[in-house]
Amino acid sequence: MKTTLKIEGMSCEHCVQHVKEALEGIGGVKSAKVSLKKNSADVKHDENVGLAVMEKAVEEAGYKVIA
Repeated sequence: MKTTLKIEGMSCEHCVQHVKEALEGIGGVKSAKVSLKKNSADVKHDENVGLAVMEKAVEEAGYKVIA
């Protein structure tokens, strides 16, 4: 599966890396392509990884998922 998250609060490439590591640290996430320009993350993951789990990981990294 692929989910695109809109992310608020990223301002530099360090932020991008931080979000990428947070998402890829979730069991069942295969990859996360994070874009500072688009303020988003394209996450490839197993079906059992829910949106709430991804949102929590991003928020724990210090950023916010927006609708």
